[in-house]
Amino acid sequence: MNPVLENLETRRSCRNYTEEQIKDCDLDAILRAGTFAASGMNRQSTYLVAVRDRETRDLLSKLNAGIMNSQNDPFYGAPCVVVVLAAPDPTFVEDGSLVMGNLMNAAHALGLGSCWIHRAKQVFELPEGKALLEKWGLPDNLVGIGNCILGYEAEVPAEKPRKEGRIIKID
Repeated sequence: MNPVLENLETRRSCRNYTEEQIKDCDLDAILRAGTFAASGMNRQSTYLVAVRDRETRDLLSKLNAGIMNSQNDPFYGAPCVVVVLAAPDPTFVEDGSLVMGNLMNAAHALGLGSCWIHRAKQVFELPEGKALLEKWGLPDNLVGIGNCILGYEAEVPAEKPRKEGRIIKID
């Protein structure tokens, strides 16, 4: 099988990570893959913020959990979170979503686990989220698209069957 297609078929969302931080070279490769995602009219309106600092990672986790009224870590113990943000334009949600896909597929290609964690939009609407944007030197109008958690899998997620009837071919 083609290795790219095999990578796409074998990637799973990981919800159980070791504490080991990912290597710089792997993070750099994953982030670079994210920047090559397609974007509407090549606007490249997305920003990727890689967070490995434990204090900032835990703050993002706490803010995200608070939106759900939860005390649990929505990042499942992953030591790295890549926040994908985008400047509002006609295709910013789609563009950011493609970045998220590239990040997760690149992580899998390098032997790392990943998962898309929602509520980035709500986190960066909060005063604490706006303060992080300012601290990071980013525009305050950016919209959170998603959080891509990254790390080494503590257990390999099982494959789930694909639903039938989702492909329609019109010749």
